[in-house]
Amino acid sequence: MSKSLQSSRRRLLSGGLAAALAAPSIGRAQAAWPTGPITWINPFPAGGGTDTFARPLAAQVGEQLGVQILIDNKGGAGGTVGASLAAKMKPDGYTFFVGAVHHTIAPWIYKNLDYDLETSFIPLTMIALVPQVISINPSRLPVRTYAEFLDYVKKNPGKVNYASPGAGTAHHLAGELYALETGTKFTHVPYRGAGPAMQDLLAGNVDMMFDGMGTSAQQIRQNRLIGLATATPQRVGEFPNIPTSAEVGVPNWIVSTWYGMWAIKGTPQPIVDRMYAEIAKALKTEKMQAIWKEQVAQVGGEPPAEFAKRIRTELEKWQKVVAAAGVKLE
Repeated sequence: MSKSLQSSRRRLLSGGLAAALAAPSIGRAQAAWPTGPITWINPFPAGGGTDTFARPLAAQVGEQLGVQILIDNKGGAGGTVGASLAAKMKPDGYTFFVGAVHHTIAPWIYKNLDYDLETSFIPLTMIALVPQVISINPSRLPVRTYAEFLDYVKKNPGKVNYASPGAGTAHHLAGELYALETGTKFTHVPYRGAGPAMQDLLAGNVDMMFDGMGTSAQQIRQNRLIGLATATPQRVGEFPNIPTSAEVGVPNWIVSTWYGMWAIKGTPQPIVDRMYAEIAKALKTEKMQAIWKEQVAQVGGEPPAEFAKRIRTELEKWQKVVAAAGVKLE
């Protein structure tokens, strides 16, 4: 055997041996996951709807895994700043992304996004689905019923303003869709998250919100806000006195705010599978079920394939709404 052939053979053998030795170590690393803290990037400020569900869920999942799960709030531009940051993180299983329906709207509002919701992330599951509600500050508007509200808005086009967590969020588009369906006109006031928007609504700095029950429910219970109508086919059980969109004559105004979990593209599949399983397990606990009920939320946990289908359906839906409403960035 020639020296060159022997040398080539040694390289092949050593390379194969190295690969064989590396494979078990990689497998052991994944099997041992997690060995330290995990971060969930929340692309909205603290105090909003995403935080409402992400924080208790992170605590429960962390307890199950035996590690701390940190919520890192990175708000801005309707959630796209945090999403962009998350898409660039190392896919080692120690960073995940907790986003919302707003991210299926963003591509049709923000034309130069440097990430793609369907290719930059791996869908895990929807964690909560919350009905939308028209919430008004009674100190700002001289109305107490939906009929009075609609009459006032029609007589004062553009005078009534509504807060949202930012341009391109579900709250913003819920307002645009409502205006389109009712032939009314509002002034949109975008914030850097649902938390700041709600704070200003309660302070009387804005008139109303097309809000998710995750942030409005407690305020309506305490009579700090008045819920006039829900964007749902059926009445919300916890608020039987609030009529549905169909009951007030706007049957096509059906909007829900949902929140979901993604892994970073490239995250090892065993870790993806484990995180999904832990989230699904957490959502079945009595503690999480009680919190979700208090927030008037439907409990998630659907398999990744179903969540992927939901994302595709929502992308197509909101593309049409944005086009029909002629929505543009302020």
